[in-house]
Amino acid sequence: MTDTEKLAAQVNSLTLEESTNPPATDDDDDDQIVDPWQVVSKSGKGVDYNKLIKKFGSTRIDDALLERFEKVTGHKPHHFLRRGIFFSQRDVHFILNCYEAKKPFFLYTGRGPSSEAMHLGHLIPFMFTKWLQEVFDVPLVIQMTDDEKFLWKDLAAEEALRLTYENAKDIIAQGFDVNKTFIFSDMEYIGTCPAFYKNMLKIQKCVTFNQVKGIFGFGDSDCIGKISFPATQAAPSFSNSFPHIFGENDAGKVPCFIPCAIDQDPYFRMTRDVAPRLGYPKPALIHSTFFPALQGAQTKMSASDPNSSIFLTDTQKQIKTKGIAEADETTPPSHDSFHQKIPTLPQPSCEHPLNIPVPFDLFETNSHEDGSD
Repeated sequence: MTDTEKLAAQVNSLTLEESTNPPATDDDDDDQIVDPWQVVSKSGKGVDYNKLIKKFGSTRIDDALLERFEKVTGHKPHHFLRRGIFFSQRDVHFILNCYEAKKPFFLYTGRGPSSEAMHLGHLIPFMFTKWLQEVFDVPLVIQMTDDEKFLWKDLAAEEALRLTYENAKDIIAQGFDVNKTFIFSDMEYIGTCPAFYKNMLKIQKCVTFNQVKGIFGFGDSDCIGKISFPATQAAPSFSNSFPHIFGENDAGKVPCFIPCAIDQDPYFRMTRDVAPRLGYPKPALIHSTFFPALQGAQTKMSASDPNSSIFLTDTQKQIKTKGIAEADETTPPSHDSFHQKIPTLPQPSCEHPLNIPVPFDLFETNSHEDGSD
């Protein structure tokens, strides 16, 4: 057993209580709803994150962890950490152990494309992930869940894929390491990678319908695509889902570190429950708070409500108008300012798939600017 496998075994044994002890719940749980599809709080102060930590069973990021982060990496913690924007975690100490022992790991985050452009709330995890990639100098995979948006939204499959390309432009503009970053569309990548699909099947076999209903609240009227989707979001947590990155003989033993908003935690609680049963290390997580909607802290910015959000393509006039709660919905957003930073990209087609062979090319143009924010 390698040192990395020993570290993973320690984490799996220490955190096995996730599967045996369900997260705590409060009697006044109906004061707020936080799940992957809805964030609503009845309080004018917004989401109670202490309650979420208790409910989800995660751990608050404390000064001791920040001090260890700086000691191990030699980098002052990002201001998102110091200011509590990233506030909760699972097994970050394990990732620091790996880094300290010079053992490999990788980053994984994602985006569900449902709008022409991303808004400021979407940007938070990507800005932080870029910083983590710079600090740790590790590979990053970014999952574009166009399949999820096709299943949940009133979108044609072709439109969901087109929005993936549009949102990928915003992501690329953050300046990720082009040689260590792999962005992929679920619609395009899964059909070309048997290893990824095999992991999806393994995960699906480990989770019962009753369990997935309990975790995600699926009902009898939900399509079967929704019920099976959690396995799709879980699969990138395991390194052997990417043989073109980690090698054809990779056994899925490279640990994964996931920065995400805390509403995505249910997916990865399920993943962490399944991982030891498949012989994989549990993914570590670090959770962010939500970017409040313009109307107030009771909910987050949402692509479904343009008036709640400031999009990366909004003009100064649109931003000012939204700021005084008199949004002009007749003015289409301009894509000139933000998208000038990146190259013209090929449109989705069989000849130009979004997922490009290694070394980690984001697009076939292989054109990459300096990535200043």
